Amino acid sequence: MPLPARDPRVLLGLEARDDAAVYALRKDLALVQTVDFITPIVDDPYTFGAIAAANALSDIYAMGARPVTAMNLAAFPVRSLPLGLLEEILRGAAETVAEAGATLVGGHTIDDPEPKFGLSVAGLVHPDRVLRKSGGRPGDALILTKPLGTGILTTALDRRMIAEEDLREAVGMMRALNRAAAEAMVDTGVRACTDVTGFGLLGHLHELAEASGLSARLCLNQIPVLARVWDLARHDAVPGGSRNNHRFLMEHVAWGDGIKPEEQVVLCDAQTSGGLLMAIPPRRRAQLVRALEERGVSGWEIGSLTRGRPGRITVVRS
Repeated sequence: MPLPARDPRVLLGLEARDDAAVYALRKDLALVQTVDFITPIVDDPYTFGAIAAANALSDIYAMGARPVTAMNLAAFPVRSLPLGLLEEILRGAAETVAEAGATLVGGHTIDDPEPKFGLSVAGLVHPDRVLRKSGGRPGDALILTKPLGTGILTTALDRRMIAEEDLREAVGMMRALNRAAAEAMVDTGVRACTDVTGFGLLGHLHELAEASGLSARLCLNQIPVLARVWDLARHDAVPGGSRNNHRFLMEHVAWGDGIKPEEQVVLCDAQTSGGLLMAIPPRRRAQLVRALEERGVSGWEIGSLTRGRPGRITVVRS
């Protein structure tokens, strides 16, 4: 079906594979829009609401924008679960939206057998300062701001392979906004960015590299991973989404000698509220890492963009 005539003020829309849509309001101001929702990955409803909100806000930050308004999207089994649980989900989300400096302005709830929650978010940015996946250049350093492994850890908890306390670090990380990381990247001249969520590190890097017309090279030993994740992957505590990512990416990834299947799947692990993946000129990478550290955010250099087949990723051990 042909698409309708494009409004020239739509700077990024359906044809773009970016993290959010962008609409020009004025020459110096653009609206950024996104929507995301997830099923529960933790038992505590307040924490689930906070994580779901941080996850949805992340797309705005990945574009270099500032969130200004948000609307709740909730599906809840009103006949089988107490409404107090929904109230806690909404409270967790509302406090996270407030932490982001945005305003919760409404929302919509439906009756559904399986709980789901997320946000529709609007943000603002100067049209010339929108960060896209397509801005990478050969030689750009790749910086990641959160460790991997949340999909494997939450799956392990669901299968009772770990205890709640083993998930504490991951929960804190998922609840953490990418606000400070976004501020640092805007200040230091990052060329391209995406957030790492359901497609895993390699899935989102594949999109960034392909959009930039480049390949990428990663060093496995430089990639941050949460505690216990390598061991849990060896014991097959891997969610279906991560397995699907791994299968899809096989034709796009060249694995170095000795990299085991369980190590491969960690790099494909479906994340919730993961970090930002940034491409920055090599001369500015130290400045970016310092800017992140000054804001209390870690930044790991995990590889670089290279000339080659668009979207192709080579992973070596070191």
